[in-house]
Amino acid sequence: MKYIYVLDESNNVANSLIKVMENEKNVKIKKYNVEQFEKALGNIPDIVVINEDNLNVDIHTIFKMIKANEDNSITPIIVISSNIEEKHIIDILKNDVEVYLQSQVNEQILYYTIINIMKLLNRNRMVSPLTGLPGNVQIQAEMKKRLANKEKYAMIYIDLDNFKAYNDTYGFSNGDEMIKFTARLITKNVIKNEENEQNFVGHIGGDDFVAIVEGEDYEQICQNIIAEFDACVQKYFTKDDVERGYIEVENRRGIMEQFPLTTISVGVVEVTNTRFKNTLEIGEAGATVKHLAKTIFGSTYVIDRRKNRDEIFDKADRKKIIIGQ
Repeated sequence: MKYIYVLDESNNVANSLIKVMENEKNVKIKKYNVEQFEKALGNIPDIVVINEDNLNVDIHTIFKMIKANEDNSITPIIVISSNIEEKHIIDILKNDVEVYLQSQVNEQILYYTIINIMKLLNRNRMVSPLTGLPGNVQIQAEMKKRLANKEKYAMIYIDLDNFKAYNDTYGFSNGDEMIKFTARLITKNVIKNEENEQNFVGHIGGDDFVAIVEGEDYEQICQNIIAEFDACVQKYFTKDDVERGYIEVENRRGIMEQFPLTTISVGVVEVTNTRFKNTLEIGEAGATVKHLAKTIFGSTYVIDRRKNRDEIFDKADRKKIIIGQ
């Protein structure tokens, strides 16, 4: 879903956008006046459209308002104005405005301007050319947006075990194929249908992934990811390695070492606004819980259900929520 925020003291531009985008089911138009706009920016819109003609403040004040939140640094801006003075247009474009359109713009021009910007957004934000998944900028923005909205969700951290050994043995090309397989597997299980469209999958880099899951079915998602990974990953190994149950890798001293076949570790943190103040705290909890998962042999998930940061992680409880031990 793409959210377009329209700053319009009248309804002229907002109504035009609603009309031209009416067949785009994945686009929502939200109209604000200046007083509402600053607060709305906290939700990190995908595109901002400003009707300059009826602003009751200088447009540069609006630009400063947008740039004040670093999470909106990647948000494209469209200005619609009746001012056709060349100096004014250049001044507007200098403020990182992507498009300047004259008032009474043709509906088809407006439509394709929005559509093409959304296509560009998809290309730019899917920073991983390997998996096509959003990277760190959008991952952080998603986390901050949900924290600001006081949403309850599960943050899932995923990576592969013994993946370096696999790369060293089978080569980077085969390693890339395993990463792409993992990305497809996670996405399929996290975003299964329209009911899960608010869920999110991101690629931190290498063999590290994250998912944001709303609702209470995150534990089933973890179980499905692990079961499917273990069932399918063997096709990336030779028959001999599968039968042995390990691969042999020569270390820097020329000594052969044995490594188990690649497995998957999953750490889950239940996020509420009463427990965490920022994304850094969530990341710290995520690193801890994923480390616990990686200390256990085989594909495993661990869930952190603590209500506050100072509570001790109960080992007895941890055993109950681990699959694979």
